[in-house]
Amino acid sequence: MSKDANPKESIIKAAYADVNKFGQNGEFDKAMKAVNRILGVAPDDQTALHCKVICLIQVSKFEEAVKFIDKNKLASTLIFEKAYCEYRLNKPENALKIIDDARLPSLPPNLKELRTQVLYRLERYEECFESYKEIIKNTSDDYEDERRTNLSAVAANLALDETKDIPDIPEETYEQHFNGSCILSNRQKYVEAEKKLRASEKLCRDTLEEDGASEDEIREELDVIRVQIAYCLQMQGKTKEAASIYAEVLKNKPKDPALVAVASNNSVAINKDQHVFDSKKKIRSALAESCEHKLTSRQKKAIALNNCLLALFTNSSEQVQQFCIKLANQYPDLEFQTVLIKATQLSKDKKQKEAIDLLQKYASNTKDKDQAFATKFAIIQLLLSQGDRKGAVDVFLSLGENKYKPGIVSALVTLYLGLNNKPAASELLKTAVDWYKKNNVSSADLSDMWRQAAEFHLRGGATETAASSLEELLKLKPNDMKVLAQLVIAYAQFNPKKALEVSKKLPKLETLTTASEIDALESANWVMSTKAAKKSANAKIEMSPGTPVVERKKNNRRKRKGKLPKNYNAEVPPDPERWLPKYERTGYRKKRDRRTKEIIKGSQGMSSQAAEQYDMSNRANLGKNSPATPVYQEPTPGPRQQHRKGGHKKKKGNNRF
Repeated sequence: MSKDANPKESIIKAAYADVNKFGQNGEFDKAMKAVNRILGVAPDDQTALHCKVICLIQVSKFEEAVKFIDKNKLASTLIFEKAYCEYRLNKPENALKIIDDARLPSLPPNLKELRTQVLYRLERYEECFESYKEIIKNTSDDYEDERRTNLSAVAANLALDETKDIPDIPEETYEQHFNGSCILSNRQKYVEAEKKLRASEKLCRDTLEEDGASEDEIREELDVIRVQIAYCLQMQGKTKEAASIYAEVLKNKPKDPALVAVASNNSVAINKDQHVFDSKKKIRSALAESCEHKLTSRQKKAIALNNCLLALFTNSSEQVQQFCIKLANQYPDLEFQTVLIKATQLSKDKKQKEAIDLLQKYASNTKDKDQAFATKFAIIQLLLSQGDRKGAVDVFLSLGENKYKPGIVSALVTLYLGLNNKPAASELLKTAVDWYKKNNVSSADLSDMWRQAAEFHLRGGATETAASSLEELLKLKPNDMKVLAQLVIAYAQFNPKKALEVSKKLPKLETLTTASEIDALESANWVMSTKAAKKSANAKIEMSPGTPVVERKKNNRRKRKGKLPKNYNAEVPPDPERWLPKYERTGYRKKRDRRTKEIIKGSQGMSSQAAEQYDMSNRANLGKNSPATPVYQEPTPGPRQQHRKGGHKKKKGNNRF
């Protein structure tokens, strides 16, 4: 060996020793400096290059790590490291491409788990679920609980599709209980989800207290569970309780931006058009850039839609238009909602014609039949708000065969009657009946429509059409004797033979009433109450079998003449007001109330005599012949100056209070 080789090897050896020491202590900045010493001596040392990439990842310098891998052409060997860096840089598509392009015959465990996590971030939940099931089946280590927690998180997202069956996943930790509650809430089982969340909250506190966690750490974990509890309460209609929980969590200022976004958005949804300024502040928190990669596309879509609705509530026309255009470009599947929001804002701005034109344009261009159908109803609502019933009828008639739906038929009949066009209403019901008979459409329950159509045509004299409606109603309710009786009445108007034939299906009179009931009805005293009449009828009918029937003679009682007053005079007509109370009669005079005291004039404490003496209005009426000045008289002392002679005598004895 040359003299230069020994110093080089000693530098490398000492540097690796430092890398090992600093790496075990978690001091990766110092470890990176030691690696740089090695690379300064041996720049092509593959181990040193790998160590530097690891150090860069540990200090969260992911972009620098990717550049270093590309610069030194390490992508073929450091597949996991590069894919992980892309994943942490919120580029899951690049991470998946790196893993799949490696074309390895079988992925090592670390790459398999990373790929599964990337699939979750890309919201490819079915592939992710199957991958986690395979990993849990083929591995056994200390991270089994974490993998089962991730599996239940994937299942919670799959539960949004009600057609998919979710297998039972064991729940041992509080995280697994939480994910299990999310599965229930995504299946609209909010009461059960709330119960499971309460159990998860208690288990979380107990677990963290056993691990020695601080109160702040416990609160951070519990806040996530509490927000989910608030969501379940909100969906149950308990908005006040939910709003108080959201406010309490936001007051704690949680570090998780996703938690802040969800709590803020749900608070805005509760506020609706109330507390607008508070909602504006919260929606900004939900739309922060830090939340971009922490939320699912479903959550981001809901927040963006709520932002448009909030702008609508604040009557910000320009903002509504801007936000709706942005929302439609970002989420094309929400175009229908944006059109409705725009039309609503135009209507609020009293631009109904522009709103109707916008809706008609969308209805004619969209390929989604259900959305086009709903858009027509929005147009009808705007027309009716203007009082244009005829225009609303025209839109209804343009629905094609959908106009024969029971609800639409009912609305059209109402509008026709409002326009005093009974023949059109009758013709509509007739065509609706014919259409249902021709197409044999089996709807959920058309009995109400048939009944209303039959009654309408019977009132209008169209007995044949009424009979066809009653026939259809009788098919739905074959045991309804009322319908059968109405059908007989309808047939009797134009086909007596058929009416007679159908009437044979009616129950006989004997089956409807018994002889005892007829006797009771005939003998009942209609002045009495129903219960008393029945009681008296039963008393007459129910007789003991051994008692013979004895006919009683009727007592012809004479009516007594009414007694007249002693001073009655037939020639004098009676007082027409004799039945009125005294205070309502014309001759009534109210007695003077002696309890009213004399009104005291003048200042407080002055008697009435003194007040009259100093009342100068009385002097104006004095005669002209008495110009002499009146003699001054000493005024009578006031009430406060009048004292009894001798004063008050003190009572003997002890005073009792």
